[in-house]
Amino acid sequence: MAVRDLETGLLRSFVTAVRAGSITRAATALGHTQPALSQQLRRLESVVGRPLLHRSPSGVSPTRAGEELLPYAERILSLSAQALTETGRALTGHCGVGLLEDLAASQLPQALADLARLHPGATLEVLCSSNAATREAYDTGRVQLVLDEVKDLPGPPRWTVRRPLVWAIGQGVEVTADPLPVVLFSSTCTWRTSVLETLERAGRRWRVAFESNSLLGVLAAVRAGLGVAALMPANLEPAMACHDADALPALPDVEFGLARHPRTGGDPLVDAVETALRRMI
Repeated sequence: MAVRDLETGLLRSFVTAVRAGSITRAATALGHTQPALSQQLRRLESVVGRPLLHRSPSGVSPTRAGEELLPYAERILSLSAQALTETGRALTGHCGVGLLEDLAASQLPQALADLARLHPGATLEVLCSSNAATREAYDTGRVQLVLDEVKDLPGPPRWTVRRPLVWAIGQGVEVTADPLPVVLFSSTCTWRTSVLETLERAGRRWRVAFESNSLLGVLAAVRAGLGVAALMPANLEPAMACHDADALPALPDVEFGLARHPRTGGDPLVDAVETALRRMI
């Protein structure tokens, strides 16, 4: 029986395409041509034996099989990179990371857990708190790194990255409804403003069906079929995957950045954690 291997290069192409929401943007990020990247994605689908991406003029989104593969692909890539760069160098100390809740629900904490497993002498801590609490933890030295929307960082960003938002549609929700039922984050969230402005520009009438100040609350409302919501692709659940996004206007990207406490320059553990975060975001 032939052995099937998942090549890291193919997995990287797949993960980048999902994160970018577009084969064109993914090809640019990887330094490939669009046809070359499409060929790699087809090769991976051939190995897996199932389609991994829904393709449309507005971009790409993972199929059910793609959603199942994504966390494994991200973890394989993270472990591969860490094994190559950190093997043989024991890291010790403490590193605290402040994460936006939507990022804390992704594969980033798993990547940090894998890093901690490679270095049992190190202690890693992830905080998911309000902006004020995160800033206090940053100022007092409990948190050395903060990965959040650029405007909410407690210090200047060392680097930034843009990531797409996608529509998550609850089961039984009619996307042509007038007004459109929308599930929103509470008023302090800038995503709320972006979503409503996008609908207004598209001439879509809307009504607030549910709102919450937490990702868990928003996911629960969409899961219950109360409406549509704007989420990061990694936080979509299989039953929420938006396969008819052409009926809804395209959402804007979100700009994330990483702030690093100035007193941590040259700290090898903080260096390793920052590298892991940049690879996974």
